[in-house]
Amino acid sequence: MKNKFMDENFLLQTKTAQTLFHEHSKNMPIFDYHCHLPVQDIAENKQFKNLSEVWLGGDHYKWRAMRSNGIDERFCTGDANDYEKFEAWAKTVPFLIRNPLYHWALLELNRYFGIKELLNPSTARGIYEECSDMLHKEQFRARGLMQKMNVKAICTTDDPIDNLVYHEQIKNDNSFSIKVLPTFRPDKAMAVENIKKFNEWVDTLEKVSNVSVNDYIGFLNAIRKRHDFFHHMGCRISDHGIETAYAEDYTKSEIKIIFNKARSKKELSLEEVLKFKSAMMVEFGIMDYEKNWVQQLHLGAMRNNNTLMFRRLGADIGFDSIGDFEIAGSLSKFLDKLHLMGKLPKTILYNLNPRDNEILATMAGNFQDSSIPGKIQFGSAWWFLDHKDGMEKQINALSCTGLLSRFVGMLTDSRSFLSYPRHEYFRRILCNIIAQDVENGELPNNIEFLGHIIEDISFNNAVKYTGIEIEK
Repeated sequence: MKNKFMDENFLLQTKTAQTLFHEHSKNMPIFDYHCHLPVQDIAENKQFKNLSEVWLGGDHYKWRAMRSNGIDERFCTGDANDYEKFEAWAKTVPFLIRNPLYHWALLELNRYFGIKELLNPSTARGIYEECSDMLHKEQFRARGLMQKMNVKAICTTDDPIDNLVYHEQIKNDNSFSIKVLPTFRPDKAMAVENIKKFNEWVDTLEKVSNVSVNDYIGFLNAIRKRHDFFHHMGCRISDHGIETAYAEDYTKSEIKIIFNKARSKKELSLEEVLKFKSAMMVEFGIMDYEKNWVQQLHLGAMRNNNTLMFRRLGADIGFDSIGDFEIAGSLSKFLDKLHLMGKLPKTILYNLNPRDNEILATMAGNFQDSSIPGKIQFGSAWWFLDHKDGMEKQINALSCTGLLSRFVGMLTDSRSFLSYPRHEYFRRILCNIIAQDVENGELPNNIEFLGHIIEDISFNNAVKYTGIEIEK
């Protein structure tokens, strides 16, 4: 079957795939259980000035592509005006063929603004002005963009010392039905490799928790108090962005000494750093288990590779890549330690290196139990892997060694309000894979049965897994 370029059956190569998508997945709501949307923009229902602001601001995916196309940095993160930046992006889009950004850009223009033209230098001005005019309308403010995509709930990514004032503002706003919940991201609580920043963070923790942090026990008590506060604010998920799992052997007395040394502003050895991180990850896991939270482990990013640009612009501006860290041994040891204690929480494992697909898929099977189907999840293709090839490989690895039917599905992991078509992209790929097995005689041609599985992966499984009450 030959489809037209990005028509309604885009990525759906068979009639069965089209039926599964259009009748079972397309209209399912979105639960974006991991993202980086700015909560203040939602609380204040931000009105974006123009298409460049809503589409390019903070998007390191696009910046990387523009740099690869020879675009000067001033058009990415620099002082060029908004249209100049958009024009530079429009010059890049035609060269993105076979990159997921090519499909995403066209989906985003179409799904939000109804634009069917291809973005290129000749169409840039017209598209920019048309979309920018729409953004001045009420339904194209931050909340309207989410509602347009049938979003029912999102989980943002938040530091334990955040006061969550904007989450509270949204929670108390009865005019807005989408749930916006915090996620507990305590990476800075164990970042003792940078003594200065660690101590600054602990000083702030002491203030916001109103708990004296005179020693390691006080430190844990302060973090636990913030954990309690996040739970009160609806948080049910933690997140950890780590290179690999930390699972060094340690004693509590050692960790107390290491903490005191860090607070005395003395540099730590690598062994001490790893022991402290290992201890903290166990403590975080225990806290999550006791509140029936989900812990997410994002493994394998090699960050801030470009020293010159890091010094100039800071972190999270597009100079990270896939790392080749060893994962299996330490991850097994970490999960097993919590399991032996009877304190292993629901866990989602994400890898950034595609070589680790089968490692995580099989690791998840080591620690399942009867408390909930799919307690340990092999998470969706992440960051450098959230493209067609990466999603297909993640789905295949999970299918071969676990239960795809219990998978909690897609997330955006994005800072952009225009990223929700990524869910559609994933759903089309999922439907096409399952349909191909039907066409090959490898699955029964039972559309009702398979359709329910598609619906679960699209939305239902994640809702049940997190325990967050969300209405369709």
